[in-house]
Amino acid sequence: MILGIGVDLIKVERMDRWVGQEGLLERFFHPGELDDARRRGRQMALSLAVRYAAKEALGKAMGTGLQHFRLQEVQVVNDPAGKPEIVLHGSAHETFVRMGGTRIHLSLTHELDNAVAMVVIEA
Repeated sequence: MILGIGVDLIKVERMDRWVGQEGLLERFFHPGELDDARRRGRQMALSLAVRYAAKEALGKAMGTGLQHFRLQEVQVVNDPAGKPEIVLHGSAHETFVRMGGTRIHLSLTHELDNAVAMVVIEA
């Protein structure tokens, strides 16, 4: 059964501005996401933008927005084949379990100026 669907769009230039601001990225991203994004070099802002869109889409799919968890507790990772997945930590995981969620589906795309994420939560 589908519990929620969320979609979000982020302008990549927003992340370009954030990259140079000390401490800002650490407020919004899991340390593993930052490590991965930094390894991408010039594609860092694009990687962060699509991951931020995934966090926003998750909040929409959960029906809570970003009220009941910190963004650093939502980690976007890629499996060995490159498929994106969401790993929840702390209160984000607790909120997901409390709502009856059992599985998260994530789709990401980006091109030039825009990054888009779609999340579907199943019970």
